[in-house]
Amino acid sequence: EHLSGTLPPKVERAHSTMMNADMDAVEAENQVELEEKTRLINQVLELQHTLEDLSARVDAVKEENLKLKSENQVLGQYIENLMSASSVFQTTDTKSKRK
Repeated sequence: EHLSGTLPPKVERAHSTMMNADMDAVEAENQVELEEKTRLINQVLELQHTLEDLSARVDAVKEENLKLKSENQVLGQYIENLMSASSVFQTTDTKSKRK
């Protein structure tokens, strides 16, 4: 409701000052809210980047792990072949493996 013209000028000014103070308080509150939202958005973005980095590292480790497993299988096969070709391991190898 607008009180202009119905109140003495002094009261009118006081009323206007209170309205401005209220507006300033609302504006300050909005500013704080905006800063908080901005901070949260930045935090979310930072966490997303961290997650992307971690996912990439996990993928790299998985890939390396598969490569090492494969190499281990090749080495294991190679050692097995060497052992079966060697006369030192022949007797124990034939007894345990070839049942």
